[in-house]
Amino acid sequence: MNHLIAIDGPAASGKSTVARILASELGFVYVNTGAMYRAFAWAAIREGIDCQSRTAIKTLTEKIRFEIITDALETHLRLDGIDPTPHLRDKQVNDTVAVISGIPELREFLVNRQRQLRLIASLVMEGRDIGTVVASDTPYKFYLDAREDIRSARRQEQGEADSLSRRDAQDRQRTSSPMIRAADAEIVDSSGMTIEEVIEYLLSRLKAKGLNTQK
Repeated sequence: MNHLIAIDGPAASGKSTVARILASELGFVYVNTGAMYRAFAWAAIREGIDCQSRTAIKTLTEKIRFEIITDALETHLRLDGIDPTPHLRDKQVNDTVAVISGIPELREFLVNRQRQLRLIASLVMEGRDIGTVVASDTPYKFYLDAREDIRSARRQEQGEADSLSRRDAQDRQRTSSPMIRAADAEIVDSSGMTIEEVIEYLLSRLKAKGLNTQK
Protein backbone atom coordinates (compact mmCIF):
# COMPACT_ATOMS: atom_id res chain seq x y z
CA MET A 1 0.00 0.00 0.00
CA ASN A 2 1.29 3.43 -0.91
CA HIS A 3 1.40 6.09 1.80
CA LEU A 4 0.86 9.83 1.49
CA ILE A 5 2.23 12.45 3.87
CA ALA A 6 0.38 15.75 3.57
CA ILE A 7 2.21 18.98 4.35
CA ASP A 8 0.05 22.08 4.11
CA GLY A 9 0.71 25.65 5.08
CA PRO A 10 1.00 29.24 3.86
CA ALA A 11 3.61 30.66 1.50
CA ALA A 12 7.24 30.70 2.73
CA SER A 13 6.46 28.45 5.70
CA GLY A 14 9.20 26.07 4.54
CA LYS A 15 6.89 23.48 2.99
CA SER A 16 8.88 22.87 -0.18
CA THR A 17 12.27 22.47 1.48
CA VAL A 18 10.92 20.31 4.29
CA ALA A 19 8.78 18.14 2.01
CA ARG A 20 11.62 17.54 -0.46
CA ILE A 21 14.11 16.52 2.25
CA LEU A 22 11.54 14.41 4.09
CA ALA A 23 10.70 12.56 0.88
CA SER A 24 14.39 11.87 0.31
CA GLU A 25 14.80 10.58 3.87
CA LEU A 26 11.87 8.19 3.45
CA GLY A 27 12.46 7.17 -0.16
CA PHE A 28 9.08 8.64 -1.13
CA VAL A 29 8.26 10.76 -4.19
CA TYR A 30 8.14 14.52 -3.55
CA VAL A 31 5.16 16.35 -5.07
CA ASN A 32 4.89 20.14 -5.14
CA THR A 33 1.25 20.89 -5.99
CA GLY A 34 1.84 24.64 -5.91
CA ALA A 35 4.13 24.27 -8.92
CA MET A 36 1.20 22.83 -10.87
CA TYR A 37 -0.90 25.95 -10.30
CA ARG A 38 2.10 28.12 -11.18
CA ALA A 39 2.58 26.14 -14.38
CA PHE A 40 -1.00 26.87 -15.44
CA ALA A 41 -0.60 30.53 -14.48
CA TRP A 42 2.43 30.68 -16.77
CA ALA A 43 0.55 28.90 -19.56
CA ALA A 44 -2.41 31.27 -19.27
CA ILE A 45 -0.13 34.32 -19.36
CA ARG A 46 1.71 32.92 -22.37
CA GLU A 47 -1.59 32.33 -24.20
CA GLY A 48 -2.97 35.74 -23.25
CA ILE A 49 -5.85 34.15 -21.33
CA ASP A 50 -7.86 35.99 -18.69
CA CYS A 51 -6.84 34.21 -15.48
CA GLN A 52 -10.10 35.21 -13.80
CA SER A 53 -12.27 33.61 -16.48
CA ARG A 54 -13.56 30.20 -15.43
CA THR A 55 -14.58 29.39 -18.99
CA ALA A 56 -11.18 30.32 -20.43
CA ILE A 57 -9.24 28.37 -17.80
CA LYS A 58 -11.48 25.32 -18.20
CA THR A 59 -10.85 25.44 -21.95
CA LEU A 60 -7.12 25.64 -21.26
CA THR A 61 -7.22 22.47 -19.13
CA GLU A 62 -9.06 20.69 -21.93
CA LYS A 63 -6.74 21.63 -24.78
CA ILE A 64 -3.30 21.58 -23.12
CA ARG A 65 -1.30 18.37 -22.73
CA PHE A 66 -0.40 18.31 -19.06
CA GLU A 67 2.10 15.68 -17.93
CA ILE A 68 3.43 14.80 -14.48
CA ILE A 69 6.61 12.78 -14.87
CA THR A 70 8.02 10.85 -11.90
CA ASP A 71 11.80 10.60 -11.93
CA ALA A 72 14.32 9.98 -9.13
CA LEU A 73 11.82 10.54 -6.31
CA GLU A 74 10.56 13.85 -7.72
CA THR A 75 7.88 14.92 -10.15
CA HIS A 76 8.51 17.06 -13.22
CA LEU A 77 5.88 18.96 -15.20
CA ARG A 78 5.39 19.34 -18.92
CA LEU A 79 2.83 21.52 -20.69
CA ASP A 80 2.57 20.56 -24.35
CA GLY A 81 6.04 19.08 -23.95
CA ILE A 82 7.54 22.26 -22.47
CA ASP A 83 9.19 22.35 -19.04
CA PRO A 84 7.70 25.41 -17.26
CA THR A 85 10.17 25.30 -14.34
CA PRO A 86 12.32 28.30 -15.43
CA HIS A 87 9.20 30.50 -15.42
CA LEU A 88 7.43 29.39 -12.23
CA ARG A 89 8.85 32.27 -10.17
CA ASP A 90 8.40 34.99 -12.79
CA LYS A 91 6.84 38.16 -11.38
CA GLN A 92 3.76 37.80 -13.58
CA VAL A 93 3.27 34.27 -12.31
CA ASN A 94 3.69 35.43 -8.69
CA ASP A 95 1.07 38.12 -9.30
CA THR A 96 -1.36 35.71 -10.98
CA VAL A 97 -1.09 32.36 -9.21
CA ALA A 98 -3.37 33.20 -6.27
CA VAL A 99 -6.12 34.26 -8.67
CA ILE A 100 -5.89 31.27 -11.00
CA SER A 101 -5.62 28.90 -8.02
CA GLY A 102 -9.12 29.95 -7.01
CA ILE A 103 -10.70 28.78 -10.28
CA PRO A 104 -12.85 25.74 -9.31
CA GLU A 105 -12.44 24.07 -12.70
CA LEU A 106 -8.65 24.20 -12.47
CA ARG A 107 -8.65 22.94 -8.89
CA GLU A 108 -10.88 20.02 -9.85
CA PHE A 109 -8.65 19.17 -12.80
CA LEU A 110 -5.42 19.27 -10.77
CA VAL A 111 -6.82 17.55 -7.66
CA ASN A 112 -7.83 14.60 -9.83
CA ARG A 113 -4.34 14.40 -11.30
CA GLN A 114 -2.76 14.70 -7.85
CA ARG A 115 -4.90 11.88 -6.49
CA GLN A 116 -3.86 9.63 -9.36
CA LEU A 117 -0.24 9.90 -8.23
CA ARG A 118 -1.09 7.83 -5.15
CA LEU A 119 -1.46 4.82 -7.42
CA ILE A 120 2.17 5.12 -8.53
CA ALA A 121 4.21 5.48 -5.32
CA SER A 122 4.30 6.64 -1.71
CA LEU A 123 4.32 10.43 -1.64
CA VAL A 124 5.22 13.48 0.38
CA MET A 125 2.82 16.04 -1.07
CA GLU A 126 2.87 19.70 -0.15
CA GLY A 127 0.37 22.43 -0.85
CA ARG A 128 -2.57 24.22 0.72
CA ASP A 129 -5.40 21.69 0.50
CA ILE A 130 -3.67 18.30 0.68
CA GLY A 131 -4.97 17.26 4.09
CA THR A 132 -8.41 18.79 3.56
CA VAL A 133 -9.19 17.89 -0.07
CA VAL A 134 -6.58 15.95 -2.04
CA ALA A 135 -5.91 13.27 0.57
CA SER A 136 -8.29 13.86 3.45
CA ASP A 137 -8.09 10.15 4.34
CA THR A 138 -4.35 10.06 5.06
CA PRO A 139 -3.40 9.70 8.74
CA TYR A 140 -0.16 11.62 8.15
CA LYS A 141 -1.07 15.30 8.10
CA PHE A 142 0.99 18.31 9.10
CA TYR A 143 0.33 22.04 8.89
CA LEU A 144 3.65 23.86 8.67
CA ASP A 145 3.63 27.52 9.67
CA ALA A 146 5.90 30.32 10.87
CA ARG A 147 5.56 33.93 12.02
CA GLU A 148 4.84 36.34 9.19
CA ASP A 149 8.05 38.33 9.75
CA ILE A 150 10.10 35.15 9.37
CA ARG A 151 8.16 34.10 6.29
CA SER A 152 8.68 37.55 4.76
CA ALA A 153 12.42 37.33 5.40
CA ARG A 154 12.51 33.91 3.73
CA ARG A 155 10.60 35.31 0.76
CA GLN A 156 13.10 38.13 0.37
CA GLU A 157 15.96 35.64 0.49
CA GLN A 158 14.28 33.87 -2.41
CA GLY A 159 14.37 37.16 -4.33
CA GLU A 160 10.61 37.67 -4.23
CA ALA A 161 8.71 40.65 -2.90
CA ASP A 162 5.05 39.66 -3.14
CA SER A 163 2.77 40.53 -0.22
CA LEU A 164 2.37 37.53 2.05
CA SER A 165 -0.58 39.12 3.84
CA ARG A 166 -2.42 39.55 0.54
CA ARG A 167 -1.51 36.03 -0.62
CA ASP A 168 -2.61 34.51 2.70
CA ALA A 169 -5.93 36.36 2.51
CA GLN A 170 -6.53 35.23 -1.07
CA ASP A 171 -5.74 31.61 -0.22
CA ARG A 172 -7.98 31.59 2.86
CA GLN A 173 -10.91 33.47 1.32
CA ARG A 174 -11.27 31.67 -2.01
CA THR A 175 -14.51 29.74 -2.32
CA SER A 176 -12.90 26.65 -3.88
CA SER A 177 -10.67 24.63 -1.50
CA PRO A 178 -9.62 27.50 0.77
CA MET A 179 -6.42 27.13 2.76
CA ILE A 180 -7.44 25.84 6.18
CA ARG A 181 -5.82 23.42 8.55
CA ALA A 182 -7.34 19.95 8.53
CA ALA A 183 -8.88 19.23 11.92
CA ASP A 184 -6.59 16.21 12.38
CA ALA A 185 -3.42 17.89 11.07
CA GLU A 186 -0.63 18.57 13.54
CA ILE A 187 0.59 22.17 13.56
CA VAL A 188 4.35 22.56 13.32
CA ASP A 189 5.62 26.10 13.95
CA SER A 190 9.03 26.35 12.30
CA SER A 191 9.71 29.92 13.48
CA GLY A 192 12.43 28.92 15.93
CA MET A 193 13.51 25.68 14.29
CA THR A 194 16.17 24.77 11.76
CA ILE A 195 15.22 22.66 8.74
CA GLU A 196 17.07 19.73 10.31
CA GLU A 197 15.05 20.09 13.52
CA VAL A 198 11.78 20.18 11.59
CA ILE A 199 12.73 17.04 9.65
CA GLU A 200 13.78 15.23 12.81
CA TYR A 201 10.52 16.18 14.51
CA LEU A 202 8.38 15.04 11.57
CA LEU A 203 10.21 11.72 11.35
CA SER A 204 9.64 11.13 15.07
CA ARG A 205 5.93 11.94 14.74
CA LEU A 206 5.53 9.70 11.69
CA LYS A 207 7.24 6.85 13.54
CA ALA A 208 4.90 7.40 16.49
CA LYS A 209 1.97 7.13 14.07
CA GLY A 210 3.20 3.73 12.96
CA LEU A 211 4.94 4.62 9.70
CA ASN A 212 8.15 2.77 8.90
CA THR A 213 10.61 5.64 8.56
CA GLN A 214 13.47 3.47 7.25
CA LYS A 215 14.07 3.40 3.50
